[in-house]
Amino acid sequence: MQILKLATALPERECSTQELLETFPCVLPEGVRQNVANLGVLKRCLVEQTGSALRVETVLSEAGLVELCSDACGTAIREAGLSAGDVDYLIATYDVNPFLSPGLSQILVPRLGLDPYVKHVNSQGVASTAFPKALMLAQDHLALHPEDSVLICVSGVSSYWFQNQVRGFDNVMEISQISQIKDQARRQFELRKWVATMQFFLFGDGVASAVVASHGNGLSVKRVAEVTNVGDKDYLAGYARLEVLDEPFRFGFYSHLDKEIPKLGAQYTSLVLERLLGKDADVIKTARKWAVHTGSEKILNLLAERQGIEQEKIEESHAVLRECGNLAGASLPFILDRILSGNTLSKGDIVLMVGYGWGFSAAACLLESA
Repeated sequence: MQILKLATALPERECSTQELLETFPCVLPEGVRQNVANLGVLKRCLVEQTGSALRVETVLSEAGLVELCSDACGTAIREAGLSAGDVDYLIATYDVNPFLSPGLSQILVPRLGLDPYVKHVNSQGVASTAFPKALMLAQDHLALHPEDSVLICVSGVSSYWFQNQVRGFDNVMEISQISQIKDQARRQFELRKWVATMQFFLFGDGVASAVVASHGNGLSVKRVAEVTNVGDKDYLAGYARLEVLDEPFRFGFYSHLDKEIPKLGAQYTSLVLERLLGKDADVIKTARKWAVHTGSEKILNLLAERQGIEQEKIEESHAVLRECGNLAGASLPFILDRILSGNTLSKGDIVLMVGYGWGFSAAACLLESA
């Protein structure tokens, strides 16, 4: 299977970390500001959100999400030399969509001008492993329909969650202070606020699209592997879930990032690479480039150390993190697009692509340059 074309799209609204610090709902203490700096994100782009002074219940608009998806998908179709009518299968992956139902694929079919009878599927909630998962779905389809063209849309628009859950914050405590709180409920509440603050500054918005087929010239997808929930409670390390409020028509949003995520990321990355490579473990050393999910600077450095990855082989992952933030599922195709646009690959070069995170899951791909 070949990745014929990759395309990416970012919102017009660019925000530096310093700008977000100045406009955050409350003044952050120095220790929390240092936590923010340690994430490794200098700027990110965000879809437009409703103003901060909300007094009535507001329905979030899907316009920003759909516009980005349309831009990325339209570019990928056009640059692959295809038209909308040539798309035989649409795979849409995302975590956040103002519409819980219908899914993103249903909304994109008419927006992209696809045949209303086109085969389509939504993959929601797989987060940073979304692109490898989409490639697996495409591979299964092309095994039965080798003449088809598959369009993949990977949304990394997370600000609907992370820019809105900090509304009304009047203070955020440092971790050292939170750990000293004796009341468990209050300690948990303050920790939740700290996590929400880190998510606010870590995640950016972006959408990537790919056209894949069994034929043509492109980056070859040689193997894909995944692993999930080795421990039956590992999924609780990172999640987004609903909670009930005792008011009509109201649900709360709860997200969590556990301190165990860096360790789990390293563990799951090793497991999925073992499954992907088998007896070809030497590929870890000989791969020309690595596309590694932009969890945070700390996690990128930890994985590079654990796998013995030279910094020049992973520099595109650091660049995307600095300039775009954590793009969730869209991070891997953004990194891969940057690798390809850098013209650093020769025929036969190997690229290893690894995603890990919420689920708790990891997925990896072995790619070969044509």
